[in-house]
Amino acid sequence: MTTLEFEPLHPDFGARVSGLDLTRPLSDDEITQVRDAIDTYQLLCFPGQDMTDERHLQLTRQLGEPEAEHVTFGKTGDIVYFGTVGNVEDDGSKKVAADASTKFQTGNQLWHSDSSFREVPSYVSILHAYEVPGEDGATEFVSMRAAYERLPDEMRETIDPLYVVHDYVFSRSQVAPVDPNHAASLPPVRHRLVRENPGNGKRNYYVGSHARSIPGWSGVDSRRLLDDLLARATRAQDVYAHPWQVGDTVIWDNRCLLHRGAGYDADRWRRRMRQTRVVGSEKGVIPSP
Repeated sequence: MTTLEFEPLHPDFGARVSGLDLTRPLSDDEITQVRDAIDTYQLLCFPGQDMTDERHLQLTRQLGEPEAEHVTFGKTGDIVYFGTVGNVEDDGSKKVAADASTKFQTGNQLWHSDSSFREVPSYVSILHAYEVPGEDGATEFVSMRAAYERLPDEMRETIDPLYVVHDYVFSRSQVAPVDPNHAASLPPVRHRLVRENPGNGKRNYYVGSHARSIPGWSGVDSRRLLDDLLARATRAQDVYAHPWQVGDTVIWDNRCLLHRGAGYDADRWRRRMRQTRVVGSEKGVIPSP
């Protein structure tokens, strides 16, 4: 039996994992161990992985159903499973900071949970680093589970029964225009504001840049609550900034983590990462009353 070793990365969440080669087919026991570790640690970093797109997709399928990359699907209707994070194209060319595609990716510098704007949000994201900047370019993470646990009891009672509307166009149009076809493919969706992990019963609230409003509340009151919850989750002492190294494969739980890119000088540095996501399940929410 494979034995995984975990080195904590932050008091609230995260672990560096050794003892597992993600590039080969995993046994049922190894898959169970990885899933259990996701539930426990919320973020897992596997350093030194000799990844390829083929191996990456194999890993994704072992954890569940790959999620169609929403930008390509929204614009063209084509299904692809990979997104590229950074300024390096598939042909090896580098985009400068002023390029439209580079500007669009600055939306990733807002705190968000991947695919919270979909009817069934992502379970996990899997991101592998092929090229990293010589300085900056970290990805920052915070735990909405830990933030929920820190809330006063009366605030938990207030938010537990609420819903929240997540809207991709609301968030991303703040940084760059959204293609009309893409926008039409992602109408606003409604989720429970408080979600529960089906494996361990731990709860977290569910906010971020895509969280637009609370149904039945005024816009002012909605923003006051959502902005307050976001601020509570993203205090400086609660942030883990991952310093990427070539060969890192990081898996994080979109059900309970927020993340954002910390930025880098795209005119000076090359950055190329490849990402897939695994489709989630509505079992990850508290049933409606």
